[in-house]
Amino acid sequence: MANAKEFKHVSYLWDEKKAEELKGNEVDLLIYRSNLLGADLRLTNYGGGNTSCKVKAKDPLTGKDTEVMWVKGSGGDLGTLKKSGLAALYLDRLHALKSVYRGLAFEDEMVALFNHCIYDLDSKAPSIDTPLHAFLPFKHIDHLHPDAAIAIAAAKDGQRITQEIFKGTFGWVEWQRPGFDLGLKLKQCLDSNPGIRGIMLGSHGLFTWGDTAYESYLNTLQVIEHCAEYLSKHVGVKRAVFGGVKITSQDASTRRMQAAALAPVLRGLCSSHTRMIGHFTDNERVLEFINSNDLSRLALMGTSCPDHFLRTKISPLVLDLTSGEDLTDANAVRAKLEGSFASYRTMYEEYYTSCKHSNSPAIRDANPVVILYPGIGMFTFAKDKATARVASEFYINAINVMKGAEAISEYTALPRQEAFNIEYWLLEEAKLQRMPKPKPLTGKVAFITGSAGGIGKAIARKFVSEGANVVIIDNDSDRLAHAEAEFLKLFGKDAFTAVLLDVTQQSQIHEAFQKTALAFGGVDIVVNSAGISISKSITDHTEKDWDLLYDILVKGQFMITQAGVEILRKQSVGGDIINIVSKNALVSGPNNAGYGSAKAAQLHLSRLNAAELGVDKIRVNVINPDAVIADSKIWEGAWAEGRAKAYGVTVEELPSFYAKRTLLNEIILPDDIANACFAFVGGLLNKSTGNVLNVDGGVAMAFVR
Repeated sequence: MANAKEFKHVSYLWDEKKAEELKGNEVDLLIYRSNLLGADLRLTNYGGGNTSCKVKAKDPLTGKDTEVMWVKGSGGDLGTLKKSGLAALYLDRLHALKSVYRGLAFEDEMVALFNHCIYDLDSKAPSIDTPLHAFLPFKHIDHLHPDAAIAIAAAKDGQRITQEIFKGTFGWVEWQRPGFDLGLKLKQCLDSNPGIRGIMLGSHGLFTWGDTAYESYLNTLQVIEHCAEYLSKHVGVKRAVFGGVKITSQDASTRRMQAAALAPVLRGLCSSHTRMIGHFTDNERVLEFINSNDLSRLALMGTSCPDHFLRTKISPLVLDLTSGEDLTDANAVRAKLEGSFASYRTMYEEYYTSCKHSNSPAIRDANPVVILYPGIGMFTFAKDKATARVASEFYINAINVMKGAEAISEYTALPRQEAFNIEYWLLEEAKLQRMPKPKPLTGKVAFITGSAGGIGKAIARKFVSEGANVVIIDNDSDRLAHAEAEFLKLFGKDAFTAVLLDVTQQSQIHEAFQKTALAFGGVDIVVNSAGISISKSITDHTEKDWDLLYDILVKGQFMITQAGVEILRKQSVGGDIINIVSKNALVSGPNNAGYGSAKAAQLHLSRLNAAELGVDKIRVNVINPDAVIADSKIWEGAWAEGRAKAYGVTVEELPSFYAKRTLLNEIILPDDIANACFAFVGGLLNKSTGNVLNVDGGVAMAFVR
C-alpha cells in the first residue's frame, strides 16, 4: 500500500479499512474510488471525468455468467457519485455495436444504441464516453481531466513531452471529440503499445487503469503526480510565469469594494437575454493570470479541454477598466462597458455563423460567462449560483493548464470549429433540453431582513424552493446560525448566504449589500421583514420605546430600500420591494400608539416609493399580516402579554382569540405571508405596484377600500 507522504501534488485518500469492508463488491469499490478521485479538484472538475469497472454477473434471462461494465452515467459527478448515477451494460453487446458502426459521420446514432446494451434497468443514461471504457480490456479504468495532465496534453509538443516523462510507458491519441470512434482509437493505441500504463488524449485528459480498484486508483495518482512534478520543475524557469507581471493588484479590501460596486452593472449587462446569477473570486491563481503580460494573448485563445470550454464559453471578456477606476457613477460605468459587451456579442454571433452546420441548434445567449477585471478579480455569470461557481472553478482549471503548457512549451487551444462542434453538439443540446424547466424565481436574488425566524424565514424558504438565491439576515447571531444550518441542510451552500445585520446601522446595511453583490452579483427582490413590537398605553409609552419602533420599522425600511434601489438601478433590469407591514397600519386599537403609527408610516412610505420608482420598473408592494404568532420572536416577550392584557384574555388564548375575530376564522401562519409575497414576485403580477395585500383572515376594519 502507498501512503500520503509519497504524493506532493495530489491527495492520497485511500482508507484500507474502508476498502476492506467493501471487498468483494466491485461496484461499491468503484463508487468509493470515484468519490475519492472527485474529492480532489486537482484530479478532475465538478461533473467531469468518468470511471468504470467490469464484473461477472448472472444474465437474468439465461442464468449464465456474463460480463457487465458499470460506468459513470451521463451528467453525474465523481465526488458525489452513488449507484443511481451509474450505467450498467452488457459488455458483449457493446462490442457487437462495432458491426453496425457506420463511421464518424454517424457517431451520434450510436448513443441511442447504448440503450439496447443496458443490463441494469435502473441505470443512469449512458454517456458518450461509454465505448472509451468498453473497448479497453482492463477491469478498472479512470478517465480524468487533471490540470497537470491537460497542461501537457494542450502543449504544442505534448506528445514528445509525454514520451519524455513516461519513457515510452504511455500512449498518445490526438484530439478527437468523444464518441464511438475515439473508443476504437484508444484500443488501437493500446494494441500498438502493449504494456502501457495509460493514454494521454490531446487537449483533453487521461485514461489510466488497473486490475483492481486500488491499482487503478494508485496508477492514476502516480501518473498525475509525475505530470505535476514535471511541471513544477519547469514553471518560471525559462521565462517568467505568463510573461511576467504587467500590473499590481489592489489590496484585498479595495478589490472586494471595487468588485461589489461593479458586479451589479456587469450583471445587468449579462442579463440582456436571461437573468443571471454571479460569482466573484480574486484568488491568487486568478490574479497571477489577469495581471500578466500574456493575459490578452492567452485569454483570446480560449480553453482546450472540452469540459472547460462547455462551462466557460469560447473566450472570456477582459474589461478595459483600471483597477482603481472610479465606479461611483454607475451610468457612466455602464456606458463605458456597453461597447465591450456589444463587441463580445458580435464576436460570438460571428463565431456561431461561421461554424454552424445545417442542423445546428439555434444560437444561445451571446453574453460572456467569464469576465476578467485586471487588478481586481474574475466574475462569472450563469443561470444559477452553482453553475456560475462551477464555471469559475473550470476557468481556474484552464488558467492552470495555460500556466503549465506555457512553462514547458506553448499553449494550444481547441480550434474554433472543434469548440463549436462541442458547444452545439446535438447530444449536448439534447442534454440541455432534458434539464428541468427553470422555476419561477430562478435567476432572482432576494434580500430578506429579519429572516432567521418567523415570517422572514418562511419567505426565504418559499423563495429558495421557487428557485431564488436568498440572503438570510438577522440581528440575532444565534438565531441566524440556526437558520444557516437549516438552509444548508435543506438547500445546499449555493442557495443562500447569511448576514448579521442591524437595520438601524447604515454602515452594516452597506456591508450587507456589498456581500450580496459579491455572492450573487446583485439583488432583485428586497423584503423588509425585520420587526419589533411594543404594546403600551399612551401614558406608559416612553421616548425610548418610540425611537426604537421608528428606528427599526420606519428608518430601517427606508435605509434598506434606499440601499437596495442603488443596486437595482445599477442593474437596470427592474425589481421588487415588498414591505411586511401590518393590519395595524389601518386599524386603530388599544395600547398601540407607537407600533400602529410606525406601521402606518411604513405603509405610506411604501406608497411614496412605488410612485417614485415606477420609472425604474421597480415595483413596491405591501403585505399586511395580523397576529402571526408561530416562530415569531415578537411574541416571545412583553408584546404577547400586552396584547393579551388589552383584549382581556390569556397569552395562551391569543391565537384562538385572533382567529375568532376574523371573517374566515383562521389562524395566520408564516407560510401564508410567504405565499402572498410569492404572489407578487412569481411572475403573474409584474404590472402591479403600490398595492396592499391583506393576509389577516379577514379583518373588516383593515379593508383598504
